[in-house]
Amino acid sequence: MESKSFMVMVAVCLALAVGTAAQSASNVRATYNNYNPQNIGWDYNRASVYCATWDANQPLSWRQQYGWTAFCGPAGPTGQASCGKCLRVTNMATNAQVTVRIVDQCSNGGLDLDVNVFKQIDTNGQGIAQGHLQVNYQFVGC
Repeated sequence: MESKSFMVMVAVCLALAVGTAAQSASNVRATYNNYNPQNIGWDYNRASVYCATWDANQPLSWRQQYGWTAFCGPAGPTGQASCGKCLRVTNMATNAQVTVRIVDQCSNGGLDLDVNVFKQIDTNGQGIAQGHLQVNYQFVGC
């Protein structure tokens, strides 16, 4: 009986790993937005972000744990299903990485990172100069 439970647990873990791996995209445009959550107490309602409806009452420690992003990428959940999920974002030019939490929606077909997060991975300054970065992202656990 124990081996059957173990096999079920392994199958579930593999399914989760495959599902997460499948939710990634390469060569995605990332712009920046002036959320500046540190200036507004990481308050989703003050920021008027889409995910406030579901996540505004999360503890402060949860809301400030990761930088913020709007998500409208080509792969992964959309709308309410994306709220609160985390992405590992990698600058394709420099390989600088950061983990961010989805707090909003966007319409640029990629990501709209908080300006502080954008600057964190724009280690060569080309993103600010061009107004965007080319990134890869992968959904990861928060």
